[in-house]
Amino acid sequence: MKEQNSIPASKVARSAKFVGTGFKIGGNYIKHYSKKIFNPELSRDELNEDNATDIYSSLSELKGSALKVAQMLSMDKNILPKAYVDKFSMSQYNAPPLSGPLIMQTFRKNFGKTPDKIFDKFDLQSTNAASIGQVHKAELNGEKLAVKIQYPGVGDSISSDLKMVKPFAFRLLGMSEKELEVYMKEVEERLVEETDYELEVENSLKISAACANIPNLVFPTYYKELSGPRVITMSWLNGLHLKEFLATNPSQETRNTIGQALWDFYNFQQHELRAVHADPHPGNFLITPEGKLGIIDFGCIKELPDSFYYPFFSTTSTDLMNDKEETIKAFRALEMILPKDNEAQIEFYHQTYKEMITLFAQPYIKGEFDFSKPEFFEGLYSFGEKIARMPEFKQARGVKHFIYVNRTNFGLYNILHELGATVKTDTYKPHIKSSF
Repeated sequence: MKEQNSIPASKVARSAKFVGTGFKIGGNYIKHYSKKIFNPELSRDELNEDNATDIYSSLSELKGSALKVAQMLSMDKNILPKAYVDKFSMSQYNAPPLSGPLIMQTFRKNFGKTPDKIFDKFDLQSTNAASIGQVHKAELNGEKLAVKIQYPGVGDSISSDLKMVKPFAFRLLGMSEKELEVYMKEVEERLVEETDYELEVENSLKISAACANIPNLVFPTYYKELSGPRVITMSWLNGLHLKEFLATNPSQETRNTIGQALWDFYNFQQHELRAVHADPHPGNFLITPEGKLGIIDFGCIKELPDSFYYPFFSTTSTDLMNDKEETIKAFRALEMILPKDNEAQIEFYHQTYKEMITLFAQPYIKGEFDFSKPEFFEGLYSFGEKIARMPEFKQARGVKHFIYVNRTNFGLYNILHELGATVKTDTYKPHIKSSF
């Protein structure tokens, strides 16, 4: 892949790139509607493909927050047309890498010297380039290392980037202005944390130590003395990303083992730590030659306050859901039912959310769950499409914590589906309350 020699860092330069992309998209619409005059049956497939290509091309040059939002959207296969999902999912693995001079510049800023003065060996060719940083192989004292380098300007441009990406998100997501505002604010808070590499090292050390006893998980060793605000150094983990792993046609037993490790990793964090690795895209995991699951990125951690945790996860229990009065109280605590709602609205939202959560909670209720079956996902997606068309859901509902918790759990479900894994789901159970 062609290397990038510079990244637009100033607000003006980044804004100009967005404006240019906007003009291209406008041109794509003109081309589409011109063709439609002669062919009224023309689908939007070519338009979606052209727009997705132009938006991804622009965002991959800008890197940072805008590309991260695209990556997040690619994980929700229910929101975007397939062309966008396919194109944006590239940011999980292979955004265009930075050139050597930019890497040297980053090291000089962080350590006052170039990487060849720090490591015995340092490969200027990156092995993996994503939305916020890229990874390089290095060696020191005979140990193989992974060195993650953050793109220049990414941490300083989060707020301005999200303002510029807002019109694209508005059109693609179909959210109300208020709902989009809540979404963007929560995304901004997490991205500010995600670009703080010193915080990521602290989170990595803390969570990997807490999860050390979970079977079939492996974590890198982190080196604080070789890390800084924009650089993280860790031991190198050998392994395959999910697509590469699946291409080896692993046995069902191996798929189940990896799936179980993934399920336990996420549910231990949610239910015991109340803080969860909230970026479950496949690029953050490796399957090692020993058949273990390697966790290689702790940039995005979402804390779950009690005020959200108990009413949300208690609804995964049939005991609570069978008690209409207490379920409505939990929905009120989560702002899924609002104070201004009349009796008819309360009844409508109670029934609709109950149906939604009953679908979502199936893996929790059964004790063992086969994620390979498409019916479960078809049910989730068709229900999502149904409520997306309902006028009752045009206004913002639900506390901000839903954004990353939903993303985390549906991301987890999707990876387990790709693995085709059957897992025991009662290893780390939600802590629940029966009254609110």
